[in-house]
This record gives sequence, structure tokens and C-alpha cells, in this order.
Amino acid sequence: MAAKHFLLAASFLFAVPALAQQAAAPAAASAQDVARTVEAIAKIRSASGPSFSPDGSQIAYISNASGIPQVWVMPTAGGDARQLTDLKDPVQSVYWSPAGGWLAYDVAPGGGLNVQIYVMKPDGSGVKRLTAGGEENNRLAGWTEDGRHIIAASNASFPSGFDALLIDPATGAAKVVAEKRSVNGILDVSNDGRRAVVTRQVSRGDNNLYLVDLATRAETLLTPHEGTGSFGWGEFSPDGRRIYVTSSGGRDMRAFGVINLDARGKPGPIRIIAEREGAETDGGILSRDGRRAALIWNVAGRSEMEWLDTSSWKRTRGPKLPFDVAAGADFSSDGRMLAFAGAAADRPTDIYLVNVAANGIAQRTRSAHDGVELASLRRPEIVTYKAHDGLELSGWLYRPAGFKAPGPLVFDYHGGPEGQSRPGLNPTVQALLARGIAVFQPNVRGSSGFGKRFMSLDNGAKRVEGVRDIKATTDALVAAGIADPKRLGIMGGSYGGYMVMAGVTEYPDMFAAGANLFGIVNFDTFFKNTQPWMAAVSTVEYGDPVKEAEMLKALSPIHKLDRIKTPLIVLHGANDTNVPLIEAEQIVENLKGRNVPVQYVLFPDEGHGWRKLPNRVKSTTEIVRFFDERLNGAAR
Repeated sequence: MAAKHFLLAASFLFAVPALAQQAAAPAAASAQDVARTVEAIAKIRSASGPSFSPDGSQIAYISNASGIPQVWVMPTAGGDARQLTDLKDPVQSVYWSPAGGWLAYDVAPGGGLNVQIYVMKPDGSGVKRLTAGGEENNRLAGWTEDGRHIIAASNASFPSGFDALLIDPATGAAKVVAEKRSVNGILDVSNDGRRAVVTRQVSRGDNNLYLVDLATRAETLLTPHEGTGSFGWGEFSPDGRRIYVTSSGGRDMRAFGVINLDARGKPGPIRIIAEREGAETDGGILSRDGRRAALIWNVAGRSEMEWLDTSSWKRTRGPKLPFDVAAGADFSSDGRMLAFAGAAADRPTDIYLVNVAANGIAQRTRSAHDGVELASLRRPEIVTYKAHDGLELSGWLYRPAGFKAPGPLVFDYHGGPEGQSRPGLNPTVQALLARGIAVFQPNVRGSSGFGKRFMSLDNGAKRVEGVRDIKATTDALVAAGIADPKRLGIMGGSYGGYMVMAGVTEYPDMFAAGANLFGIVNFDTFFKNTQPWMAAVSTVEYGDPVKEAEMLKALSPIHKLDRIKTPLIVLHGANDTNVPLIEAEQIVENLKGRNVPVQYVLFPDEGHGWRKLPNRVKSTTEIVRFFDERLNGAAR
């Protein structure tokens, strides 16, 4: 079994700290006052991605305590933490070798996607870069159980996908496990080193798992299915005779399953061993002895945990989580402790430890939040409503303290499109609340967490229905008497930025202000300029840029910018290779030429989102000021 963490489909780990909520609706404040408050409270730190040392005495993790995410190590029992890396670029993840001699970590130069993999000794010495350091993108996934190889993937020789690799940490030599066929990644390597489970993407929301013989590279399909299917986890039992998976093959909601291998390694069908009505799996992880698994469920956006006895398949309730969203789990070698990161709307993301025997949980890191009373941060409530065609939609409503409805409200659309709005600490949301502006985070059709049918309802030409959900969402909050129809804003990042641009072009009289963060505006230029692998796997989700060019043109807001009346703020990272900078430049150039109010904020040292503290502070400050002036200013 590889030393690795489970990952969420919609991760909160790149979320940044939130602003404190004021005790009552705000009075008028100067831009300097708002900026001062934002800067002070945006310095709340976070910690995530824990990885145990082999003896369980220490935990390596990622923290932005220095202002940029870096590698830290602390005693498992508590005590002073040590920062091991001090780079100008963000570190994304860290994994402690089961053999103990190395830490593997990955760095995103300039915040972009040309990620590079490094190793260092546990004291921070002996740093070596194992990847070429060029424009290629690399992915780090952990270690083999013997600590002899790093599990990784790279698009260095295959720009239209990723080759799955095993890298020797001493020499950097890479052994190819699966290559030149879509986006490949290794989920696990058997303890005897004979086999690997490889995931291969068919399209967004559809993948397969393969059993690969590492000596011959012969592949056996593990997940035959009709239609779409999402499969993950892919962890071997210690004896190599079982593979634990998550599966939506032949079902709507993703559940936990197991694949048995016979003496020759031939796999049987997936057997579902754990499912819950109305909930999907977030991920699972097996203890090193294979006797127990931790299962994490996504229940309408909040995490719940169960234990699974792998001999009886009996499930028991895990500890009550003191937060809303869990991710990045790791078992200690002796199976006595489980570590993961936890996030909630009213507390920083931090590392928590579960005492398995006692079924108790304790917070281990306590990220700094100097000058911020966490109890004053606002928590959301779920709101359900109907779309134009009767489809049930839902979202998270954040009300400011002292909020008098109907009042100003900003709709915050998530990225993806397969992402999911979940109740994590969000700086801009809490900042807007501090200015008396409510926020609603919808999960419209196409969102994950509600089954694969729901997630597919905006694919291709059906995207027009997802855009129509913007109106249904707005109408629902106005009809409920929560939102003032004259004081509405819309914001979102990545695909959420597309929804912003779709909203202000399709409904030009609906919003008083909009904030587009690194969003798609033109599917033609997106497909031509994004990374080839991203373009290759996006044709089912968005449409084929050759065969369906006219449909994609009709869906692209760039051709309807002449409808825009809504003042906009556009924010983008210069090193964004996912949604390239040209998407922002087209909007800004057009609107300036037509004298439509538009503010452009460019971050020269960021990619797809912001990770450096000064940039996070600037982004939140500018967005809050913008909405405060447009939604609150008119009411004063």
C-alpha cells in the first residue's frame, strides 16, 4: 500500500482565511478602514495535508504560516513546529517516505501549473529536484510502501495527457508505468511491488481503473461500465488480494466497493460494501495492517466519518467531527492514529488527530488568527429551491449579523464546473458579511456531490440550462425576501467566472456588480490556449471545439459583451495555464472600448488562484471595496 492521502473532489485546501464578522450592520467606512480590516484578518493561517513519519512520532504538513504554503514538521504529541522549506513559490503537498529517509514535496513555480517534484531529508537538508524544471507539469501522489519509489505523473513527453511514473528518489530515474493514453495516474502499488492500480481519464467525470503488471506493463481493466462512471481510491490490501475502490459505475451516487483478485491476479467485479442514501463518498484510506478503513462521506456538503471492519464489513460511527469538511487523511504505521485536515466556515483549516481505539478526535495544529474572534465568524444554512424545470437545487446562505432582509446579496458560483460549494473558511465571503452584504453559494446543475446524473445535466449543449439556473437562483432568494433585487452582485472563480460572465450577458439588468476571477469567456480561445491535456479531457463537458464550434460560440459570453451594463472587476494570474490570461484581456479590452465600468487586477506572480499572502489580501480588499461601493453605496 502506498503512503498517500485520500483527496476530495472539491478540495478546500487552497481556500484562504476569512474576515471576521462585525457584530452589526456596518456604518460607512473608508477604503483605508476596509483594507486595514481585511489585511489584519486575512493573515489567519492554515495547515493541511498531514503525513506521519514511519515511527509515528512526527507529522509533516503544509502551512502558510510564513505567508506562502511551505513544508513544516511537528511532534505528533504536540510541541514546537519547524519550517523545513523557505521558498518564494508555494509548496502543494508533502509525503514522508515509509522508509523514513526522505520527504517528497512538490512546488508550483510562480503559482502556475509547471509543478516540480523535490525530495529532502527530514531535517530539511539534502534538497534535490527530481523533475526537469521546465514548462512541463508534474503530479506527486506519494510513495510505494517500501519507500523505494515516489508515485508521480508527468506530461513532459505527452502534453495531451499525463504518463504515470515511479521515480527513484536517489537518482531521479523514472520508470514509466502507463503512457501516452489520456491522463494517467497511479493510485497504489502492491506491497510486493508486482502490480499497480492506474486511473485513466476518459473525460471529465468519467474514468477507468486498470491493474498493471509492473514487470510487463500488461493492463487489465478493473472497471468496465456503460455510460459514465467515476472510480477512485484504488488501494491494495496488504496481501495484494483485494483492491478497495470508490465507484459510481452502474449507479448514480458514488459508493465504496472492493475488487477481489484470484491467485493469478485476475480481478472479479466490483462488490459494493458501503453506501448511503443521499450521500456520496469523499474518499477512504486503509490502515497499514489492512484490518480497518476510514470512510469519509459527503452529506450535502458536510463530511461524516465511519470505520469499516474489513473482515466483517461492519461499519461503525466515527468520531463527531468538530469541523465541516475533512480531507488529506493519513494513518500512522501502527494504525493507532489517523490524521487529517479539517475546515469550517468559522475556523482555520488545521490538522486533527483521531485516537482510533478511543474514537476521539483532538486538534493538533492551531493556526494563528491574531486579533480575530473566531466565534464572530458567520456559519451558513442550507437553502433548497426549484429550477425552471422543477429540478431541486440548493446552496449555502450566509447572513450578516444584524442583517435586515431584503438586503444586498452576492451570489458566489463555484468552479469546476464539477466543483461543489461547501462550508469552508472563505475570505471574501466573510469580508462581504462584515460589510453587511449577504452571500449565497449555489450548487446548480453540474455540481458534484449529488450524483453523476446531476453532474451531467450541464454537459455540452445542456449548458444553457445551467445558465438558466442563475435566474432561478436569483429569483428564489428575491422571492424569499432575503435579497434586494436592486442590490445584487455575482462573483466566481474559474468556471464560476464563466457563470459571472454568462449572468451579466444573459441577464443584463439583474446584477448591480460582478467579480470575475480567472473565468472562461471564450471557449474558442480557451481550447486553443489552455494546456493540451485540459483541452483533451474537456470536450464532453463543454463540447468539441471542431465538431461543435457553433454551439460553443453560442455559449461563449465574449460574443454578447455588447449586452453588458453591469460594472465588473476582473482578476487574473499572469501564470495561469488552466484558464489563460487571454480570457481576461478580451473582456477588459472590450468593456473599456465601450466605456463600461471595469477594473482589472493582474497578479504577475500567481497562476490559477492566489496563494501568496499579499495577493490574497489585495484580492479580498479590492473585491470587498468594489461590492461595498456598488451594493451598499447606493443605499446610503
